[in-house]
Amino acid sequence: MKLLMLIIDEGKKEELEVLLNRAGVVGYTEIPRAVGVGATGPRLGSRAFPKTSAIIFTVLTAEALDRLVEEIRSFCSDCGERLKMIVWGVEEVM
Repeated sequence: MKLLMLIIDEGKKEELEVLLNRAGVVGYTEIPRAVGVGATGPRLGSRAFPKTSAIIFTVLTAEALDRLVEEIRSFCSDCGERLKMIVWGVEEVM
């Protein structure tokens, strides 16, 4: 099993959720309005830096992850969105 963390611009979150549903992801956890600073600049939800990100977590089999990653890459190339994908190994889900 693998844990996938996606960090995406808050404005593109709904499009990504549609993609997850279409790809057969049956469950995920979302942290909306995440703030921070990174390669895309400050995302602080303030007047000076109004953008925020959304963080989405899901646990998948390795095979499902491979298919989903291809879908996400296609999504990013189609809409020009830049998102972060981080994958961890999962030893157990209780």
